Amino acid sequence: MSAVLQASKLVKRFGGLAAVNDVSVDLHKGRIHAVIGPNGAGKSTLTNLLSGDLPPTSGSVTLGGVDITGWSPEKISRQGLGRSYQKTNIFLPFTVQENVRLAAQSRAPEAFKILKNAIKSEAARAISTWAIELSGLKDRVNAIAGTISHGEQRQLEIAMTLATQPSVLLLDEPLAGMGVAEAQRMVELLLKIKADHAILLVEHDMDAVFALADQLTVMVNGQVIASGAPADVRADATVQAAYLGEEH
Repeated sequence: MSAVLQASKLVKRFGGLAAVNDVSVDLHKGRIHAVIGPNGAGKSTLTNLLSGDLPPTSGSVTLGGVDITGWSPEKISRQGLGRSYQKTNIFLPFTVQENVRLAAQSRAPEAFKILKNAIKSEAARAISTWAIELSGLKDRVNAIAGTISHGEQRQLEIAMTLATQPSVLLLDEPLAGMGVAEAQRMVELLLKIKADHAILLVEHDMDAVFALADQLTVMVNGQVIASGAPADVRADATVQAAYLGEEH
C-alpha cells in the first residue's frame, strides 16, 4: 500500500544546529506511526515540517502523491492534512458545537458565499454533528469550551480537526496532562478514527504509545536511531539506553 504522506530526508537547521537531520517518515491509511524521544529530540520540529509551519532546509514532503514541500500551512490543510498542537487550540468562549462548526465551515463551499448565512450551511452542520459524536462529545454540544475538562478540550480539538475532513492527522502529545480515565478515552478515540486516516502520533505516554502504534520511530538529537514494529524497537538495546530505560 502506498503511503498517504511521505517525508524524505528532511533536514531543518537553525544556524549551526540541525534540529531534524535526514529524517524520513511514511504514513499509511489505517495505521498509527508514533514518534518518541526525549525533550529536544526534534519531534515537534518534524511535525512542523510536515504541516508547513516550518519550511525544511532540505528534503521533501508529498501528500496524496503531490509535492507539498514549502507550501503554507493553510494550503497543506486544504490538501488533506489536519493537526493538533501541544497546547490546546480551541475557541474557549464558544460552545463545543460552535467550535466544530467553524472548522467544518472552512471546508464547506457555502463558506465562501458572502451573501449566505454560514450558520445555515447544512453541509457544515452535518459534518460537525458527525465529528462531535465520533469524538464522544455528543452530550456536551452546548457546553462552553472553556468550562469543559482538559480531556474533553483535547477531544474537542480532535473533533475540530476531523471536521476539516483530513486524510492525514498529525497529533502532537494529545494525552499530555491527562489523568488515567481521560487518557483511556483518548486512546479509544484514536483507535476508533485510525481506520480512515493516516496518523502521526508524537507522545510521551509510553503505555498509550505501545497500545496504539503500528509503527514506532525513535528520535534523539534530531536523528532517527530506530524505526520499525513497536516490539522490535522496544527490544532494541540502543533505544533502551538512549530513551526507554529498563522499565519498558
